Amino acid sequence: MRWTIKAKPEKDKINALAKALKVEDLVAQLLLQRDISTYEEAKYFFRPELSHLHDPFLMKDMELAVSRIEKAIANNENILVYGDYDVDGTTAVALMSSYLLSYYPNVATYIPDRYKEGYGVSYKGIDFAEDNGFSLIIALDCGVKAIDKVTYAKKKGIDFIICDHHRPGNTIPDAVAVLDPKRDDCSYPYDELCGCGVGFKLIQALGATKGETINDLIPYLDLVATAIGADIVPITGENRVLAYYGLKVINTNPRAGFKAIINQIKKQTLTITDVVFIIAPRINAAGRMVHGQHAVNLLTVEDVNTAEKFASEIEQFNSDRKDLDKVITEQALTQITNNDEQEKFTTVVYQEQWHKGVIGIVASRLTETYYRPTLVFTKSGEKLAASARSVKGFDVYNALEQCSEFIEQFGGHKYAAGLTLSENQYKDFKNQFEKVVTDTIDSNLLTPEISVDMQINLKDITPKLMRIINQFAPFGPGNMTPVFMTDNLVDTGYSKCVGEDNKHLKISVKQKGSNQIGGIGFNLGDKLPLIKSEKSFSAVYSIDENEWQGNVSLQMKLRDIRA
Repeated sequence: MRWTIKAKPEKDKINALAKALKVEDLVAQLLLQRDISTYEEAKYFFRPELSHLHDPFLMKDMELAVSRIEKAIANNENILVYGDYDVDGTTAVALMSSYLLSYYPNVATYIPDRYKEGYGVSYKGIDFAEDNGFSLIIALDCGVKAIDKVTYAKKKGIDFIICDHHRPGNTIPDAVAVLDPKRDDCSYPYDELCGCGVGFKLIQALGATKGETINDLIPYLDLVATAIGADIVPITGENRVLAYYGLKVINTNPRAGFKAIINQIKKQTLTITDVVFIIAPRINAAGRMVHGQHAVNLLTVEDVNTAEKFASEIEQFNSDRKDLDKVITEQALTQITNNDEQEKFTTVVYQEQWHKGVIGIVASRLTETYYRPTLVFTKSGEKLAASARSVKGFDVYNALEQCSEFIEQFGGHKYAAGLTLSENQYKDFKNQFEKVVTDTIDSNLLTPEISVDMQINLKDITPKLMRIINQFAPFGPGNMTPVFMTDNLVDTGYSKCVGEDNKHLKISVKQKGSNQIGGIGFNLGDKLPLIKSEKSFSAVYSIDENEWQGNVSLQMKLRDIRA
């Protein structure tokens, strides 16, 4: 692991902010590292308000979108709400369809089949719309690159409204409205919304024209917060407000589908991390294993008993997904070892029987193991389909663009993407991808980095500091949990390995002039000899609260240890 300590802000800036907020220098430094430098910015950060959300009509084409939906309702048209099969897509479809159905009946939903149709807007979906009398499709979390498909729909008399957050290509589809804050010609103040977030801005605009306030839309924010967490968009600016209030809904008055999931996992208060690692995988499992419509059904059902039934089905999908994920990861690791590919700058593996629904998870697992840009391919009809994952600091989307001569279709983000290509192009693509990454990646990026906010002493770890850090939540990209480094730690004699196969490390340490403190380091069991050497050592960690038999104490949540 590379330990990188963030640059310390200028002393006068730390002093000025600490004085303005009446906080310690340590807290002021954490805030400055998050681009918060004034009392007003700190107030926005610590006290998010729904009034901080931007006017939805600042987004390009918003008036056109609202006008077309109002026209559809006035003319009694059928509206099809279309979205991708992942968490962002299914939550967006649940949000848009349930909002429209609250005052207009002629609304249906459509999630493409991952295996028969693939990602995004499909010709099959447009044909379905034509066959069933839909004259307006609202596409969420997809569509900004669907040039030919939108044209195909237009010839059939079907209009499109697109709500997307992916990077557009050189041409914008000929839709009635294309809502995408990443459009070059869109001056919306915040461009890091997820697909469900863009959908929320549309219902905010629709609500405003009907005289509704933002408070009327709070019940939809559980969906938006889940999409923000699952899609790993920055939890800054507008996303921070949406996630903050969405978590409140999840923990106080969630929709029936979320309540059913929470009842199964038996956890009382969920953080954004719980949403990412507990709720999101279950919603995703529907599209991975069977069909994404199951997720939409769960997220829109109002009857509690039916929600419990749907949640049980999805729990089984998730269990099946875990089993497949484990098997395929083991097969992929064996393939890498047998093909002697450990020395490359990329990981690219392929087996035609691998389940398309879990190759993205497998790609993430391989990235964790070898820490380099990774692609996992499987057979999908006549084509090969792949999921791509990257390492921090390297834009895999740009790398794929430089291999586009061998790719039929691709889309995604800096760190995660999907693509399809012909089987006869696989070898050439693999070679080109390795060449592009080798030529462009900084070799330092192939070693995992721990970004450390600052160096502190154990005496700085106090309940007051913990209370303030808790107010930094929700955490995520752009506002990660503060990570600290401390030198000259010494074992008190009670540190030991714990857990299955002694994989984990439980420590008890002290530093000159401080009380002892405990800590836990998951998968750090092999570091015990370093602690027991009777020499001092350094650690990077976040601060955590440990509850045991009703007692709450502060502990170090270890990231790494070194001599």
